[in-house]
Amino acid sequence: MYESYSTPTGAAQTPSQSSPMQPTAGRGGLTFTRRFSKAGTSPYDEVQWEKRTALITDASGKTIFEQQDVEVPGDWSMTATNIVASKYLHGQIGTPERETGARQLVGRVAETIRDWGIAGGYFATPQDAAIFHDELVSMLVAQRVAFNSPVWFNVGCDRLEPNSDAQNWHWDPQTETVRFTTTGYSNPQCSACFINSVEDSLDAILTLAKTEGMLFKWGSGTGTNLSSIRGSMEMLSGGGTASGPLSFMRGFDAFAGVIKSGGKTRRAAKMVILNVDHPDIVDFIDCKSKEEAKAFSLIKAGYDGSGPDSEAYSSIFFQNANNSVRVSDEFMQAYERDGDFTTRAVKDGAPIKTYKARDIMRKIAEATWLCGDPGMQFDTTINRWHTSKNSGRINASNPCSEYMFLDNSACNLASFNLMKFLTPAGTFDIQAYRHGISVVITAMEILVDNSGYPTEAIAKNSHDYRPLGIGYANLGALLMACGLPYDSDAGRDYAASLTAILCGQAYLQSSIVAATCPPLGSATTLTAEAERQGGACPGFYVNREPFLDVIRMHRAEVNKIGKSYSSAEPFVTPQLDALIDASRECWDMALIYGERYGYRNSQTTVLAPTGTIGFMMDCDTTGIEPDLALVKYKKLVGGGMIKIVNQTVPSALFKLGYSDGEVNGIVSYIDATGTIEGAPAIKPEHLAVFDCSFKPSKGTRSIHYMGHIKMMAAAQPFLSGAISKTVNLPHEATVDQIAEAYAESWRQGIKAVAVYRDGSKGVQPLNTSQDTKAEAKTLDATLSLAGGRVLAAIATGATAETADLAALEEKSADRLEVGAKHILHAAKAFELALADLASAKASSLAAVRQVASQAAATQITSPIPAPLASPLASQDLNAPPRAIRHRLPEERASITHKFSIAGHEGYITVGLYPSGQPGEIFIKMAKEGSTVSGLMDAFATSISLALQHGVPLKILCEKFAHTRFEPSGWTGNEQIGYAKSLMDYIFRWLQLRFLSGTQLPLFGGAAFAQPQQLAAPESAPAAPVDMTEMPPPPEQPFPRSEPDIETEISSATSNQALTRLVAELAQRINNVSSAEASSRASAPTPPMAADQMPKLTDRGIYHAADAMREMYDMGDAPSCGTCGAIMVRNGSCYRCMSCGSTSGCS
Repeated sequence: MYESYSTPTGAAQTPSQSSPMQPTAGRGGLTFTRRFSKAGTSPYDEVQWEKRTALITDASGKTIFEQQDVEVPGDWSMTATNIVASKYLHGQIGTPERETGARQLVGRVAETIRDWGIAGGYFATPQDAAIFHDELVSMLVAQRVAFNSPVWFNVGCDRLEPNSDAQNWHWDPQTETVRFTTTGYSNPQCSACFINSVEDSLDAILTLAKTEGMLFKWGSGTGTNLSSIRGSMEMLSGGGTASGPLSFMRGFDAFAGVIKSGGKTRRAAKMVILNVDHPDIVDFIDCKSKEEAKAFSLIKAGYDGSGPDSEAYSSIFFQNANNSVRVSDEFMQAYERDGDFTTRAVKDGAPIKTYKARDIMRKIAEATWLCGDPGMQFDTTINRWHTSKNSGRINASNPCSEYMFLDNSACNLASFNLMKFLTPAGTFDIQAYRHGISVVITAMEILVDNSGYPTEAIAKNSHDYRPLGIGYANLGALLMACGLPYDSDAGRDYAASLTAILCGQAYLQSSIVAATCPPLGSATTLTAEAERQGGACPGFYVNREPFLDVIRMHRAEVNKIGKSYSSAEPFVTPQLDALIDASRECWDMALIYGERYGYRNSQTTVLAPTGTIGFMMDCDTTGIEPDLALVKYKKLVGGGMIKIVNQTVPSALFKLGYSDGEVNGIVSYIDATGTIEGAPAIKPEHLAVFDCSFKPSKGTRSIHYMGHIKMMAAAQPFLSGAISKTVNLPHEATVDQIAEAYAESWRQGIKAVAVYRDGSKGVQPLNTSQDTKAEAKTLDATLSLAGGRVLAAIATGATAETADLAALEEKSADRLEVGAKHILHAAKAFELALADLASAKASSLAAVRQVASQAAATQITSPIPAPLASPLASQDLNAPPRAIRHRLPEERASITHKFSIAGHEGYITVGLYPSGQPGEIFIKMAKEGSTVSGLMDAFATSISLALQHGVPLKILCEKFAHTRFEPSGWTGNEQIGYAKSLMDYIFRWLQLRFLSGTQLPLFGGAAFAQPQQLAAPESAPAAPVDMTEMPPPPEQPFPRSEPDIETEISSATSNQALTRLVAELAQRINNVSSAEASSRASAPTPPMAADQMPKLTDRGIYHAADAMREMYDMGDAPSCGTCGAIMVRNGSCYRCMSCGSTSGCS
């Protein structure tokens, strides 16, 4: 008999010995059994505690937070310690109210919830209340679960600070009404997610601005659908034309921006939604991308654009909210058949304008391509799964799109750490999982009526409908530890079954609470008029049939788990039968209990991004997301960081059958390279297990965007709400692929989706056709390289020139095929050219290039386009190597640095290539028209041209640094000190900024540093080169010296015959011995040298954000407002890997 979760007092046993006991009609309260705690022993005594110094620094090493003697469990990481100390411990440091560690924090929250539960009649006996408390504490200190941040911020703080003057709306059990009073922390804000509404009146619009502002102040996020506001072409009753929702969005955005920068613990999290049939939908879709264009113009004019708070971005609108377009099945069906769709007036529904549905979808995809917004929400799907249809429609969501319910409602969240339920034997502890769900759902239910809310409407709906949002984190790590690829049927079935148990058990416990706990009074007129006979939420009695219909829909979906396996599926879901059986039992009992007693909560489950609380639980992955990288940087207790391979990697390898020696070799390889590709002994069919969200800097693999969508589709049928998740697309993704990602999400039954194209800001979309002149220029640039460089480019996918080749593939496949054949046949042509070299006595590689090109032409049967042959035919063999100018994009990032030398002030602005490499310099020192200004402008122009023509910055710095002339003197820059001249300062600063620290690998030939990374496994034949799968390494200056080129070829190519051929060519032309060249090609990867280790700040701290930045491209992620580190994608939002701050709700 399953006895690990609460059962009602006086219950009778059912016939099934594996089923839980059913409640009687009596209201004796909940009973609990122990699973994680021990009778007679404090749960705190089961943990080894230690005291540490919590320390967070910014990128320069400056301390931004420090607290000594923070008490935490010994197995918590320093990251978890820092997060808890800096985010959640209450009180000012140095005051008696300041909490000293996790023991006090967990005690404050758990004891308060227990006491509220006793007062509310939730427990059958004091012993049950004590067991509930001990079980909750045991899970919290063991990092099995965590509540959302507002609970840690606010719950129980009245024990420490009883005189707070905070005011809010809350439920008063004595009068059975909601009241607005000064409650301090006795009725604190506990919910992270809010949904507001707005009416088409100025008073309602201004009220919304106030409500949102108060939510931001207390650390919560809010979403609103503005479709009720008349469009900009509709008439006002008093004459004139309405301004439309976008005009008011500017005001809402400004308030969010001001409060965001007001010194609170998190950025304002805000969602704005507009229905696709709203008259202003096209303007809404384009609003963010148009503002981005303004920012690009400001950056181009010299304004700082380094982050969301920079001069450029703080000067534009719509930067403080996520935007989503809400579409119906009617619209999506019109898109599928290429039909029309009509927008309609808000006031009377009259048709306004008719569009092609595919034109609207393309606009959405183009805007997403440019700036990541808007996302999409699928209205018909959302309301099909709505438990409270009779009370109203679901119109909006919270900022991260996981909470979707009635307008003017709130949801408190909690998330489990799935890895903590994995036993030492590698099996998932299903009964412990179910027991934990029951305990935590009960705790979250107790919070509802003891919380405070910003408006009367939200307080009433929260009491009457009581939506909760329990979820999980670390799914990606769990799948990897079990040896399952994230993008596989086996992985999806595992996730689906765990999610089914989560939601089924949560509704089962909600029904048990309804059966055994005191009935609830009604707060709204609608529910007051309904006949209520038990302890279910008042909203249930208004929505009994639609509610039970949705429960039946959830239950029916369980039967689909495990039906998607293909015959070629090499992986098997562990415990699949046991997981499906548990899922069926949960939903069978949830339906039986619900039909008899109803449910205490209208919703129970969502999948949140778990940003900050994910750090608190030491999760490797957040929410439903896969892992970001196989290598992480772990903070040490004494300061500093170490580079470690994820602990899930060896677990997965052992699961897959590798020996100890093989596992050690693979882990060492990952530690050295950051990727598992090319690791010794790894089987090709197992590589998918280790795929991550982003492609590693030295690898080629990542999870396909359809893998993200399919995983969401697997979990969605078992959630009351939705999923906060980003569908990651590569940088080269097209607008059409984004549109298809949205359409497929709808087809798969997902409620909402956000698409992020890697590095999606600052560039223009790829056109479906390329200008002929541009094609010729690209191919000309490629083929005018030295022959060896061409081979290296093809073998490694490297270079600025050939980067465009990959982009051309989809646009001009036929033409590129001929070009690729021409380049690859040059390898055979070299062999013929060697004999000609001896007779011609040619001594330069230019001669090889000429002969090889002509010889290659004879090897191809298809005609060669003129751009492929003409540049080489007229080339002067005696001319020096031709330099090619690499212009910066029209919109480019830049850095501006202020300096002072002996009182002479100036500014250096450096324009950057997308890779971060400097491409232009501007120097401002005096008024326009002065001699100094003219000289500095001319000098900066010459340096810019040199950089764009391939002169390495290192050479320029070596030439100009330490030149001596006036003015000279002290600079105030601690890293430079005394400058001998303007040139000395400028180039020493450039050297420090771009040729040291984390920037150094960009200029050190990183693409060719690991010769084994592209090699085929020894047991497999050498594969032909496929340009579409080659990794794009950092851009490098051109041209390079011929010896370096040939060395790079020999060390980079995966074709052994080609390696030997090029080595022979290098010997003949550059007097490099064949043995030496070949040895370079086959040399093993050296261990990481000391100078390759992470650079420490002056306090011995290396930032996790900087470390992760080297492992994968974080695109255009903003900087953290707390510590300044670059944030990373987290669901629909961002989180800081250094200090734990998030831009989301959790």
